[in-house]
Amino acid sequence: MTENRYDVLGVGNAIVDVLARVDDAFVEAHGLAKDAMLLIDEERAEALYAAFPPGEEISGGSAANTLAGIASLGARGAYIGKVAKDQLGDVFAHDLRAAGVHYDTAPLEGGPATARCLIAVPPDARRAMNTFLGASALIADTDIDEELVKASTVTFLEGYLFDRPEAKTAFVRAAEIAQANDRRVALTLSDIFCVERHRDSFRQLVKNHIDVLFANEAELKSLYEVDSFEEALAAVRAETRVAAVTRSEKGAVVVSGDFEVAVPAGDVTSVEDTTGAGDLFAAGFLAAYARNMDLETCGKLGVIAASEIISHIGARPQVELKALAASHGIELAAV
Repeated sequence: MTENRYDVLGVGNAIVDVLARVDDAFVEAHGLAKDAMLLIDEERAEALYAAFPPGEEISGGSAANTLAGIASLGARGAYIGKVAKDQLGDVFAHDLRAAGVHYDTAPLEGGPATARCLIAVPPDARRAMNTFLGASALIADTDIDEELVKASTVTFLEGYLFDRPEAKTAFVRAAEIAQANDRRVALTLSDIFCVERHRDSFRQLVKNHIDVLFANEAELKSLYEVDSFEEALAAVRAETRVAAVTRSEKGAVVVSGDFEVAVPAGDVTSVEDTTGAGDLFAAGFLAAYARNMDLETCGKLGVIAASEIISHIGARPQVELKALAASHGIELAAV
């Protein structure tokens, strides 16, 4: 078997995030949707960017945020995602490598620009995300590095990437390589609109290829088209090895077969921005899961990481998560 060099390999949209605080009048005037990610074209992206107040530009993308969190926890991470050969592409690659994540996906030449996500953060912190996917959507099965998948304990797939047929093929290829080499595969549903667009494909992917599923309560109920949380949990138990479901202020629930544990929400004085909360929950959970720690500890580490991220603007940690976890009595098991 290939040497285990990475705890988690992420496959996702390589995006630069543009975050700005706005008021509710701005949200209404520009037709933005809170608590959602909407796909926009390049023309809309340029117009919205021009209307944004001064903000912050940082490398992002859901799975990339997760991998940055994993590195901050002291675990070993790698990433596959497509940028263009342009300035923002260079910024994205530099930021991710500087965070301690292995990244060497070949950039796209002669196509659309590097993706960007325009994130409006209103006073209630319920962010409105508007994403121009650009080069990031053009990832294909040829971008899946077989040796990298073989060398990673868990391959983590980002639901936001699922819109193009080429990406779906890439997901299946990555999952099949992982499964053939006794590795684990994780998926985040990412957004309820992703679930509504791809419900049947997601169901097939979860049933046939996924060991660990991440979702929030609304996404899970939408996936199985049920009205109650209990029905959704019963459905997911039958189709995947582990499911970790976030419930905002109610914390999270982790299920695996007959096992179930509720993990309380973290103690956060002020919620500044919910951008990346699910990404960092996945980071904490997977960092512990890849080191064979028990599922309750996985959930607790996920909550710790998510609690840090919602305490400030931006989806990358502002403190070392490894030290933060240690202050809560959790240290990653040795490799």
